[in-house]
Amino acid sequence: MKKFFWKAWLRENHLTKEVDNDFIAEVSTVGKTLRNVDVARLFVESGSEIQFETLLDVIDRTDRIRREKLQEGYSVQTGICHLSPRIIGSWLGATAADTSKHKITLSITPTAEMRVALAEVGIEVLGIREGGEYIGLVTDVTSGQTDGNVTPGGQIVIAGQRIKIDPVDEEGLGVFLTDGTKEYPIKPLAVNHPKEIIAVLPQLPVGTYSLYIHTRYTGSTPHLKEVRRIDYATPLTVTDNSGDSGGGDDGPVED
Repeated sequence: MKKFFWKAWLRENHLTKEVDNDFIAEVSTVGKTLRNVDVARLFVESGSEIQFETLLDVIDRTDRIRREKLQEGYSVQTGICHLSPRIIGSWLGATAADTSKHKITLSITPTAEMRVALAEVGIEVLGIREGGEYIGLVTDVTSGQTDGNVTPGGQIVIAGQRIKIDPVDEEGLGVFLTDGTKEYPIKPLAVNHPKEIIAVLPQLPVGTYSLYIHTRYTGSTPHLKEVRRIDYATPLTVTDNSGDSGGGDDGPVED
């Protein structure tokens, strides 16, 4: 008997465009992003006598220590997952690392306890989401991966439906990343099509980000009167910010 259910939309698989009726599931996480501040608040609500500010400080410090140890080459074990250093790319002989071919990242594996917990989760299919606007897939051009890891200063390919930024020069429209505190506009747009956008990332700090698009595009005229926000359900992660700086002079914009 399943105790929990993930609600998921089925979307066209952009990696197999030549195959009919091939879909991938996109778990609906709208309004369900849990941050350290939320964890601390849940501690307090569960009856903890430790002050909220103290709890949040401990959680933030724990994250910082784990980040620093991962930078030093440690693997990190938590009750949820095992994180281990990983280098993507191949070598031809014993040569030095090439930043255009080799990427620092992490392997993340659920623990035995997490796998047992996931066994209690079922899937509720909400249906096939056809038409309309959505972001279906983000690909990191540097690594070729679609796992949510992205390269600062590199390009990303955003695939979806009705995602074109239009009018392209209007204030407040574009592609954005946010870590929950700061907003990072992504420019320039190398390709700006209804089903595909190619953009260059700024030099992002290590962390986890949400990607979204602001546009008034409809596929016809006139434009929407109100700005439409299109969110990507999968978080994007930066684990190393030493990439090529060719992409972005745009700094963070305070919310």
